[in-house]
Amino acid sequence: MDPFAADISRHVWETKYRLADGGTPERSIEESWVRIARAVASVEATDAPRWQATFFDVLRDFRFLPGGRIQAGAGAGREVTLFNCFVMGVIEDSVPGIFGALQEAAVTMQQGGGIGCDFSTLRPRGARARRTGTIASGPVSFMGIWDAMCGTILSTGARRGAMMASLRCDHPDIEEFIAAKASPGQLRRFNLSVQVTDAFMAAVRSDADWPLVFPARALEGQGESVRREWPGIDGPVPCRVLRRLRARELWDRLLRAAYDCAEPGVLFIDRINAMNNLGYRERISATNPCGEIPLPAYGACDLGSLNLVRFVLEPFTPQARLDTAELAAAAQVAVRFLDNVIDASRFPLPRQAEAARSSRRIGLGITGLADALVMLGLTYGDERSLAWAAETMRVIRDSAYRASTALAREKGAFPGFERDRYLEAPFIRALPEDIREAISAAGVRNSHLLAIAPTGTISLLAGNVSSGLEPIFAAAYARKVIGEDGAPREFQLTDYALQAWRTRSGDRSGVPPGFITVADLPISAHLDMQAALQPFVDNSISKTINVPRACPFEDFKEIYDLAYDKGLKGCTTFRPNPVTGSVLMPAPEPEQASHCCTPEREAD
Repeated sequence: MDPFAADISRHVWETKYRLADGGTPERSIEESWVRIARAVASVEATDAPRWQATFFDVLRDFRFLPGGRIQAGAGAGREVTLFNCFVMGVIEDSVPGIFGALQEAAVTMQQGGGIGCDFSTLRPRGARARRTGTIASGPVSFMGIWDAMCGTILSTGARRGAMMASLRCDHPDIEEFIAAKASPGQLRRFNLSVQVTDAFMAAVRSDADWPLVFPARALEGQGESVRREWPGIDGPVPCRVLRRLRARELWDRLLRAAYDCAEPGVLFIDRINAMNNLGYRERISATNPCGEIPLPAYGACDLGSLNLVRFVLEPFTPQARLDTAELAAAAQVAVRFLDNVIDASRFPLPRQAEAARSSRRIGLGITGLADALVMLGLTYGDERSLAWAAETMRVIRDSAYRASTALAREKGAFPGFERDRYLEAPFIRALPEDIREAISAAGVRNSHLLAIAPTGTISLLAGNVSSGLEPIFAAAYARKVIGEDGAPREFQLTDYALQAWRTRSGDRSGVPPGFITVADLPISAHLDMQAALQPFVDNSISKTINVPRACPFEDFKEIYDLAYDKGLKGCTTFRPNPVTGSVLMPAPEPEQASHCCTPEREAD
């Protein structure tokens, strides 16, 4: 039986994940699964053949989808990393520091890793340095060098460059950063996110003035100062106030840019740090390119997703249900698999290896959520679907943490584990008591275990299941995929659940109960689904909130206030616009829907 449910699935395997050189070319995806399972099991000290068989079983039939770098690189014998993305180190504000950071980024991207960078450490445009007297050109100007590097390093092949740049909301060049992608063609290889603090949100809501600042020790002259936390510096430091503006004016400018060209997104950075399981030993100011893994300097994301459609029993019937026992068992195997990836992988830089091994962070998530809901007769965004999704994520969370505590008993806790301080983290305090007791007794193997990533390419591989926690885009649509020669190829696709229902029912034009697409979803449904899952995710969630082109700006602004009030760690929106390109185009057959992700948001 052909494992590929759609032509695009075979194309993705052949162009992105099939090992076709360096030995005997793989003739089937089963051979790819064998290669991946063997490579990941090879780090087991004992009984590697048994674990190879176990890993193969969870990969089979697309039940567990490791991140794209794992599928392409594990056992391939190439000088590549198995980690999808990294956050780079602190960029020192000097010419040697800036170009040293650029070199590290180039080496990382050359080996297949996407990167996230915080440019807040660079002096604002026009500032004079205290020691050298030189005039700074500002962080946005240097981002252009990163953008050119990315295009040069990855100018050939199917792997597209992925970078995230972040900047503090109180950096003096924040307005330039917000407007950086308003012109077509500018910084197209970057996603942009503003680090939004709780103090800034309070200033917005009270219509207060907002100081734009930079550490005083880096600037010439004297002036008013305030104390601020700043990337790369331990503890609050005196920062010079260079100017002030109304916080609400800056907020509106940020949201207008997102409305017009889908960027920047926002990172609620204080919440990210407050909820960080390792808040006692690290400060985070950046994320991987799609935002689901906030990371410290040189941190790495080790991703994989459980394909929920494969755990639905008796779909499209009154007896339809989730096989929670099988899902929990698969989650436990996936944790061991991803933990092994840390030891099986190469790292572009020694400091990345050190960071990954000290925390052993992994990001186990889900895909196919929207299709699974259709198979169960539930409607995305209504109360029943939210409750079901939350309970499903709770099952995965608890299974993952139980697997990690068992691994700690077998192999040892992650090196940075400090029992009492770790147990005080808010996410850990909310775990079931038996898990907390297990952590107290023997530790936990992985500091973080859960993340929901955008699974664009690996979901296509699995038969065009709905991506991550995103709603179904459209019943039928055209999809552009970049081929080995770097040129796009277009495929006509039908949603996985819809195709399964039509095959089962013989109805070639209808849709099953509960079937709903982005075009028919209220904006609140996106926020509600993300908020329902966030309490069970210790890293973060990548979610694109689709906004109709006709949405008034005043209504659009409310999305970000709701995201903050609902406890989310970040917010990204997409409203169709002339600046951003298009990956997905609805076919004439179904109702029109807005585009769900831009080329830059492809994670795999």
